[in-house]
Amino acid sequence: MFTGIIEELGTVVSLVSNQENLDLTIRAKMTSELKIDQSISHNGVCLTVVAINQDCYTVTAIKETLEKTNLNSLKVGNLVNLERGMKLGDRLDGHIVQGHVDQTAICTAIKEADGSWYFTFTYDSTLQNITIEKGSVTVNGVSLTVVNSLENSFSVAIIPYTYAHTNFNSFAVDTIVNLEFDVIGKYVQRITTS
Repeated sequence: MFTGIIEELGTVVSLVSNQENLDLTIRAKMTSELKIDQSISHNGVCLTVVAINQDCYTVTAIKETLEKTNLNSLKVGNLVNLERGMKLGDRLDGHIVQGHVDQTAICTAIKEADGSWYFTFTYDSTLQNITIEKGSVTVNGVSLTVVNSLENSFSVAIIPYTYAHTNFNSFAVDTIVNLEFDVIGKYVQRITTS
């Protein structure tokens, strides 16, 4: 479980195909505190640490993960949002995030708003995911509040701190992002459509 509050940006230093899997090696300050078999959120995708070497660690994404997330479009040098799993007893500053990406979305608009930014994303509504006005959503692992919720799109407002400390500052129109919809909303959606 995660909170959607990004700890740091990691740099992709290696991408190695291993049959249908992809081994991602990330350079991060937090590496010295990691251990093998620990779960780390990478752009909102929960992956397990399989190797540690000095200031870098490696995780493996399987075919299913690569098909449902934006990890398959990463390049060496890209920055990824990183968060370690939350500890029992810690504050829940974001919202409950599982690290299980529901689908990807496309950034369709970016608007600067005198010190903040509005990002709009369009997603596939046939997959029965929903947003609600002022509800929670995770974009590339970042816990955010939905504004302008529509059937297949929504916007989020980004404050300067989030812009500076996540990979939102690298987004452009047509950037593909990972979405995790609110887990409570997913249960409600499932119950009401069954």
